Amino acid sequence: MTEEFKTVGLLAALSALLIAASYWLLGGWSGALFGIVLAAVTNLGAWYYSDRIALAAYRAQPVSDRDAPGLHQMVTRLSQRAGLPKPAVYIVPTAAPNAFATGRDPQHAAVAVTQGLLEMLPADELEGVLAHELSHVANRDTLTQAVAATIAGAISFLANIAWWFGSADDDGPNPLALFLMMLFAPIAAAVIQMGISRTREFAADAGAAELTGNPQALARALRRLEAGSRRMRMQANPAFEPLLITNNLSGRLLSGLFSTHPPTDARVQRLLAMTNRLP
Repeated sequence: MTEEFKTVGLLAALSALLIAASYWLLGGWSGALFGIVLAAVTNLGAWYYSDRIALAAYRAQPVSDRDAPGLHQMVTRLSQRAGLPKPAVYIVPTAAPNAFATGRDPQHAAVAVTQGLLEMLPADELEGVLAHELSHVANRDTLTQAVAATIAGAISFLANIAWWFGSADDDGPNPLALFLMMLFAPIAAAVIQMGISRTREFAADAGAAELTGNPQALARALRRLEAGSRRMRMQANPAFEPLLITNNLSGRLLSGLFSTHPPTDARVQRLLAMTNRLP
């Protein structure tokens, strides 16, 4: 429940930042109202189209149970155990090992794994990864991430408008204050968005451990995936980075703030701590 409270708090902070940025960058309460309308429109679009956009960004291809019977059987078994409709199954044609889930709700969900992940992981670790993604679906994290991404995108859009056209109100804020808002609002939005992503990863790890009863398998899979991601990255728009099961970006500069995922060591420690608590 702690992770859920953190997520709600971070989403509230992101929404408040959007209203504040609209107020300062576009001039008064009329600007704030524009920001709220912008967020509503972009969120509606994300709600309907985020799954298609994410699957297209990673060039994911639908796969039938005839082409991948083992994968489909595993997804079916885990979905039934979780009480979820079976999601659509996709394979991403890349050797980089990773996986993600997308969709606005459990009835419109999809799970995608890369060819590299299928070739790297043994069955019990693959099951842990799929259970992690199904936990995202059950927790509606895919919708939460879409909302967070579109609000953060709206803030960046407002900053760009203000940068090119300035405040709509001639008697608006101090130019220095306006400049600082244009500079730091998108950065703050990105930090909050990444914070939301990290809290949801912990919750999905815990859900996967409970679903499979084997937290050690997911812990081993995370270790393998981290090592594999260091050798080969998936090529796609960084905006979809939070969807992946492990961090796909290299580099450690300010990783604590801007990383889309918690440190793998922290995730593994939490999973191993669950071993004695699960039947």
